[in-house]
Formats: sequence, C-alpha cells, structure tokens
Amino acid sequence: MQLPEDVHFNDIGEMDDVAIDLGHVISARQQLVYDHEEWIPEANDRQPVPSTTHAVIEYAAHPQAKLYIGAAGGKSYAYDLEAACGPETLEIAPAIRPVKLKVIDQATRKPVGVRLHLHGAAGEYLPPRGYHRKVNGNWFEDIYGEFLNSYNQYSYILGECEVDLPFGTVYVEITRGYEVSPIRASFEVTPATNEITFELERVLNWRGRGWVTADTHVHFLSPSTAELEGAAEDVNVVNLLASQWGEMFSNVADFDGRTVHGAFESGKNGEFLVRVGSENRMQVLGHISLLGYSGQMIHPLCTGGPSESAIGDPQEVTMAQWAQRCIDQNGLVVMPHAPNPQCERAADIVLGLVHAVEMMIFNPYESQISPYGIADWYRFLNLGYHLPVVGGSDKMSAQSLLGGIRTYTQLDGREFTYENWMAATRAGNTFVTVGPLVEMFVDGQHPGKTIDLPKGGGTVTVTWKVESVRIPISGIEVVVGGRTRKEYVLENALETQGSTDLKIDESTWVALRVRSSYRDDVNGVAAHSSSVQIRIAEKSLFSSIDAVEIIKQIEGTMAYIDTIAARPDADRYRKMRATLESAHNRMHQRMHQNGIYHKHSPLHNHGEHHEH
Repeated sequence: MQLPEDVHFNDIGEMDDVAIDLGHVISARQQLVYDHEEWIPEANDRQPVPSTTHAVIEYAAHPQAKLYIGAAGGKSYAYDLEAACGPETLEIAPAIRPVKLKVIDQATRKPVGVRLHLHGAAGEYLPPRGYHRKVNGNWFEDIYGEFLNSYNQYSYILGECEVDLPFGTVYVEITRGYEVSPIRASFEVTPATNEITFELERVLNWRGRGWVTADTHVHFLSPSTAELEGAAEDVNVVNLLASQWGEMFSNVADFDGRTVHGAFESGKNGEFLVRVGSENRMQVLGHISLLGYSGQMIHPLCTGGPSESAIGDPQEVTMAQWAQRCIDQNGLVVMPHAPNPQCERAADIVLGLVHAVEMMIFNPYESQISPYGIADWYRFLNLGYHLPVVGGSDKMSAQSLLGGIRTYTQLDGREFTYENWMAATRAGNTFVTVGPLVEMFVDGQHPGKTIDLPKGGGTVTVTWKVESVRIPISGIEVVVGGRTRKEYVLENALETQGSTDLKIDESTWVALRVRSSYRDDVNGVAAHSSSVQIRIAEKSLFSSIDAVEIIKQIEGTMAYIDTIAARPDADRYRKMRATLESAHNRMHQRMHQNGIYHKHSPLHNHGEHHEH
C-alpha cells in the first residue's frame, strides 16, 4: 500500500507502528521494486530499489478486521481490510500453491546443489519451506544455508525443494559457482502447477581439466551446512575453522582431527569436501589459519587478551609456534586476509612456516580483491618467498558468500582428496578469483615453478588464457616483480588468450592480474595467478626496499612482546622471544649478504645490551 506522507520507515526499512485488531501483522516492510525488463541472466547483479512510499504488509486476520498505522505526532490511520483495495492499495496474491522445484545438470540429468532466489510480482521474497521469510544477515545469527546480497535473499538447496507460490508470474534466479551459466527468468504458476524443473549448463569445465576450488576460510556453519553451501556454490573444498571470541568458542566440538565430511569414506560422492581446522588469533600479532591438521586441536585457540581471547589472558605463544605445530601435524598453514593483522606475519614467512597467503572478501558483489593485500604479498615474492595465493570468504554471517572469492588449485594428475588438495596447494599452481578463471605459463612452466636463466638473463614467453561465465573482463596485466610490464585493455570480453615476450635481466617473478568486477568497476582486481619465479645465475630474489620494511615489522613484533604484551611465565616468554629473534637473525643475515646495513631500533642496537 501507498503510505500517507507523514508515515515513514525506520532505519531497517520496516514500519514501527502498525497493527490489526482482529488478527496479527506478520511483517510490514518497504516494497522492493524490481526492473523486470532487466531480469536477464547476462546481468551480473540485479538489485531491487526499496520504495520510500510503498509498504508490503503481510498479515493473518479476520476479513472484517481493521488495519491501523501510526504517524508522527500521535496521528493514526485506519483501514477496513474488506474495502482496502483501491487506488492506494493492491492485494498481493497469497503464496498458497505448493510446488516442487527441481534443478538438474543439463549433461548428467542429475540433481545439483544451487543458490536459489524467488520473488513475486510485487517484489515479495518467496523462500522454500524451512527457510526464513527474511534472511538474517547479522554476525553469528541464523547461520542456516542462506545468503543475503544487499536486498536479494537466497536459499541453498540440494537439487530440489518445496515452495509455496502465488498464482501468476514468479521470478527466479539460480546460480552455481563460476563455471555454470546462471538462470534468471520468470514462469507462470497456475492451479495445475505441481512441479517445475530447471536445467543448468556447465559452460566452462575447468574441474574436468584438473582444477578444484576451495574456500580457505569459513566460520560458524555446521559441517553439513558447509557441505550444502559448498555443493551449491561449486566449491570442492570448504575449510571450516574453529576459533574463539572471548568466552565464545565456535566449531570446537566439530573438530576431531581426522574426518573429511563429504568424502567417499563418509558415504558421499567425494566431490564436495569439508574439513574442520582452526583459525588461531591474537589482537596484535595477527591471525593464522591452520588447515587440515591431524590429531589434537592446537591450543590456545586465541591468546593475548580481548577481543580475540578472554580478558586477563596473557600473550602465551607466537603465531610461528602455532604454525610449527600445524606443520608437525601434517597441516597447511595459511596467512589469512592479507594484509591484516600485520604484526607477526613477516616473521613467520621469513621462518618458512607459511604455505600460502590468502586474499579475503566477504561479498564479491560489494568489493574486489584488496590492492593492499596484493601489495603485501608482492613484498614477500620480491624477497624470494615463493608463496602461492589462495582465497577465503571469512564467512561469519549470511551476508558473506561462501566461495565468493575462491582458490583454484591444479591437481596436476593427483586424485582428488583433501590430502592431495593440500599437497597441490603447497606446490603453488593456484589462482584466486571472484569470477574469471586464469591459466598462465612462463616458458611452459606453471605457477609454483622456478625458471633458471644464465648470467645476463634472457627472454621468456608468457602465455595465458582467461575465461568468465558472466563477469566481463576489462583488462589483463602481466606483472613482473610487482610492476605491470604489459597491459591489455578489453571491452566486455568473456574469453581472452594471448602471449608476450619479456626481457629478464635480474631475478624476479611473473604473474597474471585480471581486471573486472560485478559493479562495472573496470579497475577492480577480479583474479590473480600465483607466480613463476625466475632466477638469473641461480641468484635468489632480493629487494632491499622490501627487506628493510620486513625487518622493521619483525622488530616491531619484538618490541610489542617486550613491552606492552601481557607477559606470561618466564619460560613461555623466552620461547616467544627466541622464535622472533630467529626470524630477525635470518633476515638480518640476508640483508648483510646482499650489502644492506639497516639501522636498528634502540631495542636491538648492536652496540648495546638488549633491555629485555
């Protein structure tokens, strides 16, 4: 209905003062107005416009009930429901027809998991049975197989569901990852409508070429819900991470150090796997993701006090100590959501305890890959730390999209298992993406490999192929040592390939960067390959500028441990200090070997005893 001029919505788009005398108001919200002429699959993201003048009021009441709406200054309006339909109101057909919806793969004819959205002619959301009429997007609330993308709400289903629909036109959106064409269409519901089947086409088959997808960073879901969302988003590996927020612990009871949910051994098809690991965290030193390790959970989950660990907790360990335990327990160590938090990550990478660096995005419809995270990763590549890049959503609410940013890992002939995924990720042939798929070679070598050139260098040939189902590719950049060496501008391309020759005269690295976005930002980074390292006369990569910044970070970490960190017992303090000193010494020696002499902070002046 159209609201009187002195009636307004509150900050969350709902009405505060609305009631029925012979019934109940279920909801009273802004109408979502869709441009249905633009409701086409080619559009990346079609959002409705919330009305400032019209509300959708859902109620259950006697036909002779009256509807009351309060306005400013104590004024109120009354409406007879029997006579309500007029120029200011429109009756929305109730959703009373139960319909079974099925979604199958076009080639195999088998049901597949998908992300599903349905709405009626007036923009009203139509959830399947068992799902919320309004998806809760708040942190750690109603984590239940749903996704909220701004005003569009979605449910995750495994191939079929039952939904109550109104007679007339219903609008549908169905998506499934980055290799399958999405459906965005409409259909008619009549009294004879019992079942509707939709067919999805996999137009890109990178999975068939040995690539598997992963989200390295998911919280709060149950393993079964994580498996559902992984299947629906076409994410082959979901890493569900236990952690701690003060006195709140998450997914701890789901960890057993061995189970791979969805594997053949669990009676599933082995295509969509969930493994519970942990994200161990501290407020200043940083966060670290420990994936796929066996045996006992690595404790403490958090340390150093709030907001990660509890009030009064001392600084018990370094991230490096956590990382070493994960490695000893056959796990994969990932430095999450580059570049934050920043303090200890440099020391851990210098110590060789990190297997990959993660780029993180909560929702790719709203933001692209962080340029600050990319720049941070480049710094370590420039120093010869040949770390692959991975992607994780850090999903902690329905507003985060599992697999929205994801890792693609090339198995290189390995059978797909969780253990082999970890091994392939360590090997480094990966790329991270919010849509476009990337393959790059340097002189026939894929990311993770090292090419040796003779003294004086030489020329290498970079070749690439980039494909996208729905996000137009706006640019391709060949990155050498952190700088763009070659750039190619494209206009709404969904596929491109090419090659270029590069003259290399010093040890460096090469990777491919792809520009694109869901929101027509041609400068957004939508995908990035890991790197191929190139050495001249077997000389290691070394950037003096980056080395100075890295050693400053390590010294800052030591200063924090020595001064304002909550001090544990003497033995644990000595172990933390020794770990950080080891990282400092390694970088210090590398700098001296390369002729770089750094002026240290007063805490670590060569000519003075350390105050600690």
